[in-house]
Amino acid sequence: MRDLVLAKKYKDANITFASQNLDGNINHKIQKAGYKVNRLKSNDVDELIKLVKKLKIDLVVIDSYDIDYKYEKKLKKATKVKILSFDDTYEKHHCDILLNHNIYAKKKKYKNLVPKKCEVRCGVKYTLLRDEFLKAKEKNYEKSKKFTLFVAMGGADSANLNIKIIKSLKNLKNIELNIVTTDANKHLKDLKSYVKSKKWIKLHINSKKIAQLIAQSNFSIITPSVVANEVVFMDKPLVAIKVAKNQKNMAKYLKKSGYTVLKIKDIYKLKKVIKQCKQKN
Repeated sequence: MRDLVLAKKYKDANITFASQNLDGNINHKIQKAGYKVNRLKSNDVDELIKLVKKLKIDLVVIDSYDIDYKYEKKLKKATKVKILSFDDTYEKHHCDILLNHNIYAKKKKYKNLVPKKCEVRCGVKYTLLRDEFLKAKEKNYEKSKKFTLFVAMGGADSANLNIKIIKSLKNLKNIELNIVTTDANKHLKDLKSYVKSKKWIKLHINSKKIAQLIAQSNFSIITPSVVANEVVFMDKPLVAIKVAKNQKNMAKYLKKSGYTVLKIKDIYKLKKVIKQCKQKN
């Protein structure tokens, strides 16, 4: 999704995407946005080199935890292409532009991790936000009379936390849950079945109104990932549940900024955190 936001900034460029057909991919969304998708059969750098040469590419944007410094160096040597690399975890890169658009990112941490001539773009100034967030922040949406929670455990909810979160909050009174997920969620069938009889829960699948849902909420339960950039931008209180190693830096930043960060095993603490927030409201 963040690559689509970045792509829209290059309005006059001829843009094409290259990705594998992995579980949970959003190739259909890329195509719907009007961009061509070249299907890669593997993560082999030679396959990408052939594609770059064939299409006569000027700039390659790399956004993958599986692509490293050696891969980038080989790509550069073989094609002389300009490289913009996304990075969330302060890794070594061989690129012309380094982009860490997360709110926690610090430019000084990339010293000795990128070439001397590399342009390092870090932090809030470069945060990639969809237009809907910029517009939603200015609007005064009608809010529910109930204490409304925005829940986002990632489109695939790989840790299968949505039902656990619901169970931990079921005894709280006068609350409403807006749970966002996608059809890439392997646990979607079970989730649909579980929330069917619960009128206090609304399930939003492939929603295009994420910004509005955050704006209308009183509190957010999220992972310390890209969505944290969005919730913080919308000035909403939150609790983050860390589910992956690559969320370490965002989790650390949120904790330092005064937000509550929980481990998966501590989900039972959600109830207490939200009770305290309700009392303040």
